[in-house]
Amino acid sequence: MTLPLPASPDGADRAFQVDLRGLVDLLSHHLYSSPRVYLRELLQNAVDALTARRGLEPDAPDGALGIRLFADGSVVRVEDDGVGLSEADVHTFLATIGRSSKRADGIAEQRGDFIGQFGIGLLSCFLVADEIHVLSRSARTPDAPAVEWRGHGDGSYSVRTLPASARPRPGTTVTLTPRSDTGEWTRPDQVHALGRHFGSLLRHPVTFSDGTAGAPTVSVNPEPAPWARTYPTPGSRSRALAAYGEEVFGFAPLDTIELDLPAVGLKGIACVLPEAVPAGRRHGHRVHVKGMLLSEQADEILPEWAFFVRCVIDAESLRPTASRESLYEDDTLAAVRDALAERLREWIARAAASDPELLGRFLQAHHLAVKSLAVHDDEILRLLLPWLPFETTDGHTTLDEFARTHRTVLVTSSVEEFRQVAAIASAAGLGVVNGGYTYDRELVHRLPEIRPEASVADLDPATLTAHLDPVDRETELAASAYLALARDALAVFDCDVALRTFHPASAPALLVDSREARHERTRSQLAREQEGGLWGDILGALRQEAPRAQLILNQLNPLVRTAVAIDEPELARTSAEALYGQAALLSRRPLRPAESSLINRSFLDLLAHALRKDS
Repeated sequence: MTLPLPASPDGADRAFQVDLRGLVDLLSHHLYSSPRVYLRELLQNAVDALTARRGLEPDAPDGALGIRLFADGSVVRVEDDGVGLSEADVHTFLATIGRSSKRADGIAEQRGDFIGQFGIGLLSCFLVADEIHVLSRSARTPDAPAVEWRGHGDGSYSVRTLPASARPRPGTTVTLTPRSDTGEWTRPDQVHALGRHFGSLLRHPVTFSDGTAGAPTVSVNPEPAPWARTYPTPGSRSRALAAYGEEVFGFAPLDTIELDLPAVGLKGIACVLPEAVPAGRRHGHRVHVKGMLLSEQADEILPEWAFFVRCVIDAESLRPTASRESLYEDDTLAAVRDALAERLREWIARAAASDPELLGRFLQAHHLAVKSLAVHDDEILRLLLPWLPFETTDGHTTLDEFARTHRTVLVTSSVEEFRQVAAIASAAGLGVVNGGYTYDRELVHRLPEIRPEASVADLDPATLTAHLDPVDRETELAASAYLALARDALAVFDCDVALRTFHPASAPALLVDSREARHERTRSQLAREQEGGLWGDILGALRQEAPRAQLILNQLNPLVRTAVAIDEPELARTSAEALYGQAALLSRRPLRPAESSLINRSFLDLLAHALRKDS
């Protein structure tokens, strides 16, 4: 319904008209994630009313002011002992969308004490009901009458004053008559569950009743937050926090880290995940503001590298957004994020210094997260680089242990490069680390910062080939005809062919080729095809200087010794192609279409030759 407004003279200011049904549709589809938030909004309003009442009566006994939930299937009722509303308050705050009592004169300076700030929370009740009934009595005036307000989904409302006997005590009662299509959110068991979900950490007592004869009134939040309780020993406290983390998140944490930032009134725990998670995958964290659950998917509370923990926190000074389902990004949130990140660094440093067994289990699961942190954090680098596992020619080991065996540590630029050279480099006594994984190459190059005596260098193909033994002159001459045919057959792949001896003897050939060299050859090929003419000739001349792949045949391998003695030209070419294809497959890099075709063709040609020979 659009509220009618009286006509205004030309040029006069006019007030906006509000279609309440359209606004409720906007709230339900764009501001709030689910109709269930109606109960959170009612709880939040009740908590804020209790906060204001406590400001009026600071000497009121703890537990004397509370919140009561009721649901019997026909109505949902939320009652509080808060500050209440006068008739003027009702007209001002309940009938004006966007007007919040927390912005009223005399209270504005206390806004940080309240959860809600935007004056739209009560509208969420229209997600589940067509009528909202409010009965309130102000605590500001001892003899204040009761005030009744009824709001309707069509935008109309009514207000009337009732005798004080209609509500003997100050406070507010909100009653909803649910629509038939919202039973999913207003059943008694669901209201109880939602009360527990949103209000389990509230400081004020919250109870629930379903009106069943003889059924007891149950507490929604029977105990304070686990970090606010007293425990007989540190061990029992740790076990209790771990049990709470398991209850909330569904996994037994590897460890729990207590979080305490007094400056913003933040307390909570970070639960270390017991298993690895994909890099960059950010888990949502459970964030409460002044005890009220704000979000279960708040990923902005920690930096991206901290994906190895899930947090439960309760904060006093963080600002919720208008929907109260996420946090407002401001300087306070940024400072909290930095402070919590420092707590995680402190935990890692403490584990490294005093609990190697825990650190080992943590690194086994989360070494990638720690590597991402160590790249940017010199202290973590100094503490943990010697402990971090890397893939090397000596197997999976730590850099500290690897550097004791190899004074010069060579690091590859890709996984495929490491796989090409690992076996041969190991047999040659070279120490090579796989630098193809995220962060690994950068971290290996920083090893001298921790061990000054260690030397780190990128693996150059020339370094590897320099460690392969040349064959004697007679063997080289005897194989020269075969090598010439092999070079001609593999010229299409910009691949040279050489004969060497190396271990293991079971490896017939080694294909030495880098990703950068392949990229350069591909770029040159495309440029040559596109340019043509004189410019193409120039590019062709320059291409001669581009890095080439090299197929190194192993003279110690029986198959290679047989191949280089072949005197039939076509068979020699086919055998060279087959050796190239086998070496390319062993490198585990993606094959180009021409290489796949060569592998199939050489296999079939060799099979045909074998069949002809046997026939």
